[in-house]
Parts: sequence; structure tokens; C-alpha cells
Amino acid sequence: MTEVPGRVWRIGVVDDHEQIVRGLRATLAEQTDMELVAGAETVKALLATATDLDLVLLDLRLGDGTSPITNIETLQQAGIPTLVYTSGDEMYMVRQAASAGVMGVVRKNAREEELLGAMRQALSGDTVPSIDWAAAIDSDPGFVDLSPQLRRVLELYAAGESSARVAKELDISAETVTDYVNRIRGRYNTAGRPAPTKTDLYKRAIEDGWLPIPRRFRR
Repeated sequence: MTEVPGRVWRIGVVDDHEQIVRGLRATLAEQTDMELVAGAETVKALLATATDLDLVLLDLRLGDGTSPITNIETLQQAGIPTLVYTSGDEMYMVRQAASAGVMGVVRKNAREEELLGAMRQALSGDTVPSIDWAAAIDSDPGFVDLSPQLRRVLELYAAGESSARVAKELDISAETVTDYVNRIRGRYNTAGRPAPTKTDLYKRAIEDGWLPIPRRFRR
């Protein structure tokens, strides 16, 4: 994406704190090259409002429990680049976002000039390197990254589906499902986070953001 003189970039925000959206709206109202055209509490709600966006600022932990990877992939499918805008308290979520192909990560306590600079850099098509992003990628050795197929098996199996049901859903054999589940368990064992039972796998899937956070645990 290259800068076009006189163009006003269309920005969206996904954050379930109304004051964050209001603050960003006020900040961007003072800019001549950017405009906040849509703000919502979920990615789904945002896309129902507007899809012709040049960039979305995305909070990682949302009230609907959706995972960062799911939200980023949904925005990517809509052709919208994403810049993470987060408190940065949970680095495993930042790591997920970085691995999912976001343009960068900006903390909510960043100075206004830093945020605007990061947004313009992302809008120009460049990634926005940061200490948080680098730390998330280089640290957290316990994080278990999974291929899309293994992740889908984990999502279904850990959420309570039987091996037979998972096999039918993914159009693979039950033996393949068992093999995939064993591989997933092996990776968690190697990472020092054993998951010998289905309940353990469910916990690991939530910890790594592959499954939504149960409503009773959401802020």
C-alpha cells in the first residue's frame, strides 16, 4: 500500500472499551490524512458496519472471547491489514498476533506521536517493529504453535467433540485424528505443559488462544 497525496485513510477500531474508541476518534479527528470511520466491540460487528477500511486497530482480548488469530484471519480475509493496539499484559496473545501476520504491535500507553507514526508506517505497507513484538516472538518457550490442521483438530476435540465427530467434520479418518491429538500432546509435553487428558487439552487450547475464554473468566 503506497501513500497517495491528499488521500484520507479509512481506519477501523475493534475494542470493547468505549473510552478507547472515543479517544482514538478524537485523536484521528485532528489528522488530515486519517479518519476513524468505524469502531466496534468485535471484528464481526466492525465488518458489519464497514469493510472498505485501510487499517484496523485491534485489541487482543475482547469480551466475546474470540482469539487474536481468528480475528486477524477474519480481517485478512476481508483484505484489511491489522495493527495490534493492546495493553500488552499477555505476551502469548501478542505472540499469536505476530505469527498471524499483523503489521505490528503498539501499546495503549504509547505516546500519541508513536501511535500515529506506527499507523502511517503500517498504512504505507511496512511492518512496525517494536520491543513488545520482538519479545513476544523470542520469548515464551512454552507457547505451542500449531499448523492450521492441528489447530482445527485441537479446537474441535478439546471443545468436547469425539474423535469420530472430528474426523467427519474435517473429512479425515478417526485414526488420523488420534495421530494428530497424540502429536499435539507430544508438543505440549515437550514444551513442559503436559496435557494427558481432554480437560488438560481444553485448558491448553484456552491458554494459547485456540479456544474462546469461558464467559465466567472474561473481564
